[in-house]
Amino acid sequence: MSFLSRLFRIPEPYEPPETRDWSIADPFAAHLFGGGPALSGVSVTEQSAMGLSAVYRCVQLLSGTIATLPLRTVHTDADGTTRRVSSWLDNPAGPDGPTAHEFIEGLMVALLLRGNFHALKVFNGAGVLHSLQPLPSQCVGIDIKNGRKVYRVQLENGTSKELTDREILHIPGLSLDGVRGVSPISIARQSLGTAIAGERSAGRLFHNGALMSAIVTPTEDLTSDEAEVVRDTLDRVVGGERNAGSMAVFSKALNVSQWSVDPVNAQFLESRKFSTSEVARWFGVPPHLIGDVERSTSWGSGITEQTLAFQKFTLQQWTSRIEARLSRLFDGSRKVEFDFRQLFAGTPDQEIELLMKQTGNQPILTVDEARQILNRPAMPQVSQELPEGDDA
Repeated sequence: MSFLSRLFRIPEPYEPPETRDWSIADPFAAHLFGGGPALSGVSVTEQSAMGLSAVYRCVQLLSGTIATLPLRTVHTDADGTTRRVSSWLDNPAGPDGPTAHEFIEGLMVALLLRGNFHALKVFNGAGVLHSLQPLPSQCVGIDIKNGRKVYRVQLENGTSKELTDREILHIPGLSLDGVRGVSPISIARQSLGTAIAGERSAGRLFHNGALMSAIVTPTEDLTSDEAEVVRDTLDRVVGGERNAGSMAVFSKALNVSQWSVDPVNAQFLESRKFSTSEVARWFGVPPHLIGDVERSTSWGSGITEQTLAFQKFTLQQWTSRIEARLSRLFDGSRKVEFDFRQLFAGTPDQEIELLMKQTGNQPILTVDEARQILNRPAMPQVSQELPEGDDA
């Protein structure tokens, strides 16, 4: 176990002192990080929310897509031109930490579920920042002292240590107070609670065998003992998902009547479709990207325009937030940018056609610059010597 992993860990639940902080043990923080009951009576937590396929796919899609975008450090020269330079951010967590993809993916998961990302700044012997150590948001509280943020980090021994922005990188999501981000899971608690309740109700419906095709009922009065026999027989013969559609038979004058619960009439299917669309709306994801194509055209330009809008109005909002915070870790001549070029790229034929136009009669690119965009080496230098026998 490394020094950092021994130093920082998720603490056991405890009762915090009466201070202005946002420890996960604080009842107010329970509303920020989810966990409170919804009107449906279901407790909504990160784990229960991620149990919804729509939530899982939205979180996976947003975090995974942004993690695939190359994160570049660029330097601005005196003439205003920018060029890519290497930096410790090429491997932000160092050689022993998460990969660059895992780092950005984890950063996005923290923002999407908890509304905040925290990392410990790791400096070398010369006092130069050289990596970031992600910290669980659950073990970082925030105090405001003298108008500045102070982070109270829970240590393994149960005590806490106060750190400042000098030692902690904090990337907040959407904020209501300008200090810390709010948990999307908390804000969407009612919608998610309804969706979770619908999932559980559907499971109980099938488990209890309410989708049976028929039920046999007596035409005469029954004693309490006979009624109990009828009930026990029903539970044994037609109860449960294995017996759905079975027939119950009794040694009495009986009538057979249909008793099927139509999922459409019970609005299970419709409510679950609505929940998928609702979750997509909360995360800013076009429904067709999480498998719901019923409410949108699945042909041609309709899907294409939705995908472009997703890149522009959802992904870039998140990447811009991350770029601004990470750029503060460098001097004024350097900043951080996500490279969207591959995400916006067309088909190979379209890309080649565009590059040929850009290197044509009035070129804006050289041939070697175009080849670099395609991740190909520069063209070999052509000899300027004339073939033997030719006149100069």
